[in-house]
Amino acid sequence: MNIGITCYPTYGGSGVVATELGKSLAERGHKVHFITYALPMRLTGIGNLESEYIDNIFYHEVEMSTYPLFEFPLYSMALTSKMVEVSRFEKLDIIHAHYAIPHATSAVLAKQILNDGVKIITTLHGTDITLVGLEPSFEPLMKFSIESSDGVTAVSKYLRDETIENYAVEKEIEVIPNFIDTEVFRPVDSRNLKRLLAPNGEKLLIHISNFREVKRVKDAIKAFKIILDQGIKAKFLLVGDGPDRGECQVLARDLGIWQQTRFLGKQSELTSILSASDIFLIPSGNESFGLSALEAMACGVPVLSSDVGGLPEVNVDGETGFIVPVGDVEAIAARMIDMLRDKKLHAKMSRAALARATQEFAKERIVPMYEAAYERALG
Repeated sequence: MNIGITCYPTYGGSGVVATELGKSLAERGHKVHFITYALPMRLTGIGNLESEYIDNIFYHEVEMSTYPLFEFPLYSMALTSKMVEVSRFEKLDIIHAHYAIPHATSAVLAKQILNDGVKIITTLHGTDITLVGLEPSFEPLMKFSIESSDGVTAVSKYLRDETIENYAVEKEIEVIPNFIDTEVFRPVDSRNLKRLLAPNGEKLLIHISNFREVKRVKDAIKAFKIILDQGIKAKFLLVGDGPDRGECQVLARDLGIWQQTRFLGKQSELTSILSASDIFLIPSGNESFGLSALEAMACGVPVLSSDVGGLPEVNVDGETGFIVPVGDVEAIAARMIDMLRDKKLHAKMSRAALARATQEFAKERIVPMYEAAYERALG
């Protein structure tokens, strides 16, 4: 198949999944065309490194023009035009839009312009449904974009149910969960890195996110303070960047735990850092899936997550880690202490996390589900 993929190329779950899906599809023999405003962060397979070159992946940049008449950039229109151009020249079979607004909206309009049989698959990732789409001004457009797609998928049962309830859509929505490449995300020998990060044998906690308010990173920092006060020697690694990072750094200083925290910023290579860690923390106020938690599990790291959204579909309470109520800092700390003080429990959860990630969410199991969705759309 000849497949166009549009996603946000930034440091976030939807862009990561879309990029990894495209790379996997290319490895399976399909031609894949990324249509975005910037090169996706994880797209190294088009010439950045000769060893990672994939000759059937192509990148088409959405170019923005600036005119004095237009006060705001017309990205959705520019994206539509680029989709039309690429589809006509490359004879696309499928345009796969990750995010309903604006990507599916642009794809549906492009299909109407083309009128040549190209099919639209829309994947819902979360924020497009739970935040953007519920704005009154966007709700009709969201419903139209979903129902006008030839196929719709959601990354969790939670997100599918939220979409049906909030928008009263009659379109069938298939649940295809996020996935990981088990050749990339796997336990590796990180003893040297762990000695550098924890020279005195401290336990290592880790959080990875874009540091938005919904991630509730401050809850994790407050819980970390509690476990330190309980006499546990530990370091807290915070990976990523975003609008709340500055406030989180100030909080760590105010709590007197600055020396035990490490703000590492954005990291392109996560496997070694995860493999060196003992617990992955994701105390979010909402998550449609929780890809970062899955990546941690694939490296054998137990997860401590909140009880919202799609997280319970990934992290099994009492097996692969623990689940606690959103905002319950005391519960976060208590469960961390349970895992850090009970070596047998931690080892059991580590094995269970690895097994669940590799058996249920490996790309070899999930990518064919997308191929089947394409085939159904094409008839």
